[in-house]
Amino acid sequence: YWYNVKAQRKNKRLFSYHSEEPTFMNQKALKTLEYTKIIAQLESHAASPLGKALCRDLVPSSDLEEVRTWQAQTTDAADRVRLKGTVSFSGLRDIGSSLKRLEIGSALSISELLSISSVLTVAARAKAYGRQDVPENTFTPRFPGQQPPKQTAAEEYVPDSLDPLFQALEPLTPVNNEIKRCLPSEDEVSDDASPGLHHVRRQMKITADKVHTQLNAILNSSRTMLQDAVITMRDGRYCLPVRAEYKSQFAGMVHDQSSTGSTLFIEPMAIIKLNNELRELELKEQKEIEMILAALSTELVPYIEPITTDFEILTKLDFIFAKAALSRIYNCSMPKFNRKGYIHIKDGRHPLLDPKKVVPINIWMGRDFDLLIVTGPNTGGKTVSLKTVGLFTLMGQSGLQIPAFDGSELSVFDEVFADIGDEQSIEQSLSTFSSHMRNTVELVEKARRDTLVLLDELGAGTDPTEGAALAIAILERLSSQGAMTVATTHYNELKKYALSTPGVENASMEFNVETLSPTYRLFIGVPGKSNAFEISRKLGLPEGIIDRAGQLLERGDI
Repeated sequence: YWYNVKAQRKNKRLFSYHSEEPTFMNQKALKTLEYTKIIAQLESHAASPLGKALCRDLVPSSDLEEVRTWQAQTTDAADRVRLKGTVSFSGLRDIGSSLKRLEIGSALSISELLSISSVLTVAARAKAYGRQDVPENTFTPRFPGQQPPKQTAAEEYVPDSLDPLFQALEPLTPVNNEIKRCLPSEDEVSDDASPGLHHVRRQMKITADKVHTQLNAILNSSRTMLQDAVITMRDGRYCLPVRAEYKSQFAGMVHDQSSTGSTLFIEPMAIIKLNNELRELELKEQKEIEMILAALSTELVPYIEPITTDFEILTKLDFIFAKAALSRIYNCSMPKFNRKGYIHIKDGRHPLLDPKKVVPINIWMGRDFDLLIVTGPNTGGKTVSLKTVGLFTLMGQSGLQIPAFDGSELSVFDEVFADIGDEQSIEQSLSTFSSHMRNTVELVEKARRDTLVLLDELGAGTDPTEGAALAIAILERLSSQGAMTVATTHYNELKKYALSTPGVENASMEFNVETLSPTYRLFIGVPGKSNAFEISRKLGLPEGIIDRAGQLLERGDI
């Protein structure tokens, strides 16, 4: 289940946003914690194909400084959008193959030149957007030696992490304007692109006018021989539709006939020479166009490096501003980061739940305890709390902000393992317990310091006594290996284990007995109750049965 990041190495320049040493992350955890769904949403906010590719290939980094750099870029992009509005990267096309063709001396096609022009246009737009307003010093001394007033903090120019990217853009406006002047669209080359093309097209117009004059004269004088009074084109030659019975009386060259054979398309003898001249002029026009495209391509050659840089920077900016867009949608904030295993999520909201219904959770660990055991009723929010911790960790280490209150803190982990949900496999003849245990074997083997482990219903699916004992033994092993662990359970034995073991803490999901519904609020430091007696009493189970059940509880459980 290891993610292969070879895609990041395909183009070292383009993917330089990622660290030189690829970071591996358990791919199964990415899917289990629904990180892949967040990435799909991120991709939808990128405008360019390669910006979307960067989004798809984004994986969490375990480099603390890199994570902080990514977060700073996302935050600065979000701040710019808040202050200036969005910047459009529409028109950013993949010009990689065209740049390679330029390097080997090939002439580019019209569409390729217009694609480069489009990238330069986006670069100019981004460059203008990226300019920071630096206050001008308009101070005029009123007497000799008078000093200007000291700038306040608000007036001082403070560059952000995106300034170097925007400043490195080279729109190459003169070159871009020349391409636009010569190539108004993909189907057109301007008459003024070169003196030679202008002369050829002028001659073509004169010759075409002569052809039409001659054809109209023949059409009017030979109306009875024609099927229709129209001028048509066949094989690039001007022809008239002549009735088959007049073939011998109409001097000219037959180019085609109708499906019924009743009409022949004949080029009149009087305009064959003019048509030949027109064909020669068309060949000259094509040659002139090829010369223009070659000249424009040659003009671009000295700028291959800055165009390549523009293309890479714009792709990176498209990617960064996609992160900012996602942050704005989920009302996110930038968390603090550490390498000490400390997590403190303030009013965290799982981003894939309905924002109108989701109940924020507050969860912390890593200072007084490294193992948190969460208990509570079914459908009470235990699994959501588990997924929130894991997903926030993955998002944060990917440079994505998290939907939580300002001041939240996350730790940077080398690996995240998650065993969540029903893993029963009919194809492999594995029970729920066996499937969970197979995952547990893998994570126990690989868990170490700087590893986050998330376990849902640990030890479930087998005999409760054996399952609880096994769960405690697994948690002890993970703790001894230094892993940061969050586990959910129904077992009372695990609650007692947390109460009596240093470095282990209980947490519970609140349940409203009056309404018989969970509140989805998490309380740390309080072991949860099953609430079975209270729920049964509320539903009308006879009091005598409930009292007898209480008598059967062991003293330790009470």
